[in-house]
Amino acid sequence: MKTNSLILGTQKGKGSATARPRFFSRWHAPRRTRRCCAATGLACLACSSQLLAQTNAASAVTNATSTATNATSGSSTNVPQFETTVYGRLDVARNQIMPDLGATVYNFSQSQIQALPGGENTPFNEIILHAPGVAQDSAVNGDLHLRGEHANIQYRINDVLLPEGITGFGLELDTRFAESVRLITGSLPAEYGFRTAGIVDIRTKSGALEPGGEVSMYGGSFDTLKPSFEYGGSKGKWNWFVDGSYLHDDIGIENPTPSYNAIHDTTDQYKAFLLGSYLIDDTSRLTLMGSVSYSDYEVPNTPGLPPAAPSVPANVTAIPWYQGVPNLPASGTNSADLNERQNEQNYYAVLAYQKSAGNLNFQIAPFLRESSVHFMPDPIGDLVFNGVSSDVKRTLYSGGLQCDASYQLGDKHTLRGGIMLLDESLSAHTTTSAFNVDANGNPVLDASGNVAPPTNIVNNSMGHALFAGIYVQDEWKILPKVTINFGARFDEFYASFDHENQPSPRVNIIWEATDSTTLHAGYARYFTPPPLENVPSSTVHQFDGTSNASGTDQDDHVKAERANYFDVGISQKVLPGLQVGLDGYYKAAREQLDDGLFGQTLILSAFNYTYGEVYGSEFTASYTHEGFSTYANLAYSEAKGKDWSSAQFLFNPDDAAYVKNNWIHLDHDQTVSGSFGASYRWKHTCGSTRVFVDAIYGSGLRTDGFLPNGTKVPNGATVPAYYSVSMGVQEGFNIRGKERLRARLDVVNITDNTYELRNGSGVGVNAAQFGMRLGFFGTLSYIF
Repeated sequence: MKTNSLILGTQKGKGSATARPRFFSRWHAPRRTRRCCAATGLACLACSSQLLAQTNAASAVTNATSTATNATSGSSTNVPQFETTVYGRLDVARNQIMPDLGATVYNFSQSQIQALPGGENTPFNEIILHAPGVAQDSAVNGDLHLRGEHANIQYRINDVLLPEGITGFGLELDTRFAESVRLITGSLPAEYGFRTAGIVDIRTKSGALEPGGEVSMYGGSFDTLKPSFEYGGSKGKWNWFVDGSYLHDDIGIENPTPSYNAIHDTTDQYKAFLLGSYLIDDTSRLTLMGSVSYSDYEVPNTPGLPPAAPSVPANVTAIPWYQGVPNLPASGTNSADLNERQNEQNYYAVLAYQKSAGNLNFQIAPFLRESSVHFMPDPIGDLVFNGVSSDVKRTLYSGGLQCDASYQLGDKHTLRGGIMLLDESLSAHTTTSAFNVDANGNPVLDASGNVAPPTNIVNNSMGHALFAGIYVQDEWKILPKVTINFGARFDEFYASFDHENQPSPRVNIIWEATDSTTLHAGYARYFTPPPLENVPSSTVHQFDGTSNASGTDQDDHVKAERANYFDVGISQKVLPGLQVGLDGYYKAAREQLDDGLFGQTLILSAFNYTYGEVYGSEFTASYTHEGFSTYANLAYSEAKGKDWSSAQFLFNPDDAAYVKNNWIHLDHDQTVSGSFGASYRWKHTCGSTRVFVDAIYGSGLRTDGFLPNGTKVPNGATVPAYYSVSMGVQEGFNIRGKERLRARLDVVNITDNTYELRNGSGVGVNAAQFGMRLGFFGTLSYIF
């Protein structure tokens, strides 16, 4: 990875950080004492910042300049050494502002991303899926369940917060602009607030460090076609990078049936990312980042579904309000012909000013975002099969400011602090069609004895939320091999439906027991407000007397989750190149937040459990030797909740009565998750060859179960365990002394294993979902 080579001042070749990447880098060691794994040539971005913190500015400039010269040797494009040196030094200074001291960190370098199915065409959520303790779920929301949480993941680019949208960033962003990706979890330092299950920290490619571009064509099974490009460069004090892609395939959302091809599942997605940076002087820079994402989805169909009650009779075509609708045949009972669709749009911009002046480093970043989703039903078909048809459009406007700073106070203390302000406004427009029903739930008939026309209920609303947080902390080297990172943050959440705040102390202790053994323990108090965009509006009474009526009128407002989180772990370098880690965690929560899909839309709704409990353990191992790299992860998790305390109208009254007095598993709880991968890359006279194998395993997400006496237990069982194995090969060809042409073949799910992620039952589960079947995909890229 060029950025690491630049920062560390290493040479490329056998035994270097770039030649021998490590799949996951975990670290808990203190900032000034942790060592790079020199014996194995391993290094990560956090590690490099710790090393350079011990040197003065002059030595940093010398190393960076030397490396920039080596990195560009043999290339037709020369990187300006002054600008490259300054960028490298400012990158290191930025890492000092917001370190992950004491947390559990998993790193994905460019080389490791290339060893995943699809390489740079792999979505971010599928990259994170290969970290320990992550469970797979619906692709359309980019859902990932990390350590028993539903979403609650925060995304950052170059340490700048990306305000959340209605859809997950896992699908909104294109992986090819990332130089590296870090997943930070566990007991988080005080600088991380609000979304705390994990932090996905993306380091972007740089036109100053990696000038040039690439055009690529990716395609294969399921009518997949994805052209893309990227280009970066620098001139004077300017540096830029841009990428864009278009994706078309017929598996935009998981297939609800075990068949190879889904029915009505085409997606078209457009994405673009732009980064521009200007060096004001050798101690400061201004960076602008922006992204556009526009996606259309067809919602896949399940054939042979029975009409829902109240159903439309066989003479439906004679009903005036039905005539002229082409989606269903005369019988009105073919669910394979439904035409539900969803459109998603996301736009954001970030402007960041960074300054490094002696012992003081700070960054100020204002940001803006617009995120929208529009679910378009099949107007008649949804009435036939669901008894209700809802057209839902939500638009979320976000704006805010993030300020973070660090100051090194002597040899034993580094002080850090910052603030974050985020203002959100939600515009929600919903038009729902439902049948009028009598006291027995039967449809009301007109004078001719036919089902009366449906009633249209319009609900337009505006929501508002303000998030504010402030933190201070001290990294204190209390003993030569013991560091304490302690601090606190205060968070305020003010919304149109709720107003809460909380002080949250944080502490992490890191002990370097030996040169090869590091232990850590941490405690964090967490405050997690509900996502504004997922809070259901209070319209329960509008549907009384219709086929969309709820079984209860209770609708308490969604509240912020408050939790105590404990984390302990050990990292051990067993042999040169071989490292293992073990981590355990426990969370006790009040007002445990969860999300689910209720009704036919693909828009999540948030709710609370009065009590929540999550605990588990993770084991990870990695080994690298020259061009060979392998890893294995295994995780155990239990996530439970008791008593639904908000948005109760979403649930079946019988289920609510059971959950009132009994603990149940959360629907996204997966007891055992695992992943494994191995890759080997070797260079030859014509270029290079890379081969890889990749596998994921899950014991199954939750579904409804039953006690021996027939009592239904929400989320009381699991779908069957599953696995998926993929393999691939990439060949690089040298042209004029540089690897400029690459051809790649990926085979996904080589056993054509039919596996079920969801079976359609469970709390907040509205449809069955099956994983991708056997697929063949090829990529052809030209680097210039």
